Amino acid sequence: MQREEIWTEKYRPRKLEEVAGQNAIINNLQSYVRRRNLPHLIFSGPAGVGKTAAAVAMAHELYGDTWAENFTELNASDERGIEVVRNQIKNFARTMPIGNAAFKIIFLDEADALTDAAQSALRRTMERYSGTCRFILSCNYSSKIIEPIQSRCSVYRFKLLSYDAITARIKYIAEMEGLKLTDDAVRAINYVSMGDMRRAVNALQSAAVLSSEIKPEMIYEITATARPEEIKELIKRALDGKFFDALNKLEDLMDKGISGDEILAQMHRLVINMDIPARKKVELLDRIGEADYRITEGANERIQLDALLASFCLSSSSDESSGGKVC
Repeated sequence: MQREEIWTEKYRPRKLEEVAGQNAIINNLQSYVRRRNLPHLIFSGPAGVGKTAAAVAMAHELYGDTWAENFTELNASDERGIEVVRNQIKNFARTMPIGNAAFKIIFLDEADALTDAAQSALRRTMERYSGTCRFILSCNYSSKIIEPIQSRCSVYRFKLLSYDAITARIKYIAEMEGLKLTDDAVRAINYVSMGDMRRAVNALQSAAVLSSEIKPEMIYEITATARPEEIKELIKRALDGKFFDALNKLEDLMDKGISGDEILAQMHRLVINMDIPARKKVELLDRIGEADYRITEGANERIQLDALLASFCLSSSSDESSGGKVC
């Protein structure tokens, strides 16, 4: 079966009620649609949680067949300077809406990438053309949007999607595409997606290229993610003082193409949920954070991971000498 279309676009919601996992925000946006009016908006939150989907779905409901003429999407990270505001944004904002629409919508993605000068120019454009144009600014961190713009907008903070929200959408897509999806595969998709719907859908499509029967092993392999059990075994070996066994396990993981920062991120997730004393958990998280910072600053990731495992082993030894219990 040939699958050419990207599923994140093919299954992008066309109605606000189809946007998953953001019920409180969607209810407010639906009230704007019913009144056929809306203020300038800021959509803030992590990637893949429905910010763009909500904006596009709202445009579909507001404008119907003329939504493409009255809605434009720009990515601020492509051109961060003042010229993109003076040219592209201003030219679209100053033209009259098409059809019976009372205003047009500019959706500015990654707005927190705009320079302060560009944001100041954008503020003036928002004021001048508010009668014919509304702005929706999408960003990961609303704190990076200058205060004068924030005060002119209603701010909506999108949250990471829940297990149930991602599961429902993934099962719907699998049914539409004729895929067989096991419960273990659904759990694997949820694990690798970490609340990001776009990542979940992409993982499903990538696995579907290999087979119509989706298995958890496929999900972990194509996303270069270690199974939770493998990371748990890595941590356990280090905490048991089996340093060389832990090194061998780390070698196996990295041979699969799993990056150091991904291993650290998974270790962080698992340590938080481990059944160990709170003080021990704090110590381990502190060391994981230190290793992550050093790798981010350019240190050799293999040396840092080896050192992290060594510190776990030393921590285990000190606990045993003091009569403490690690796990």
